[in-house]
Amino acid sequence: MGNARAVWVASVGLLLAAMPVAAHHSFKAEYESDHTTTLKGTVTKISWENPHVLCHLDVKEENGQPVKKAASWELELGSPNLLLSQGWKLSSLKTGDEVVVEGYRARNGVLILNARKITLSAH
Repeated sequence: MGNARAVWVASVGLLLAAMPVAAHHSFKAEYESDHTTTLKGTVTKISWENPHVLCHLDVKEENGQPVKKAASWELELGSPNLLLSQGWKLSSLKTGDEVVVEGYRARNGVLILNARKITLSAH
């Protein structure tokens, strides 16, 4: 009985440890990694929470072309610790900032972009 219980406890422990891994999908499965998309717009919200910093952007241009109707995109950035270690500050992006963003679009058509490069626009 002791061995069976030890095996059961170990199995449950392994399943619980694997749950965070299963929740995080591969980049290639989620994003169109074969080409980049460039967006230009205004930051409407930014949240510094794990596992990724999220930024919301009202888009005015997509790949250099004006959009007919402003679209709200969600930008997925790196983790807060990664960005801070690369010199970002909590104030690096603020609501109202005009930015140009280059990144990889979600495969499922949802307006999500994995941001690789963000440039503040000159006013």
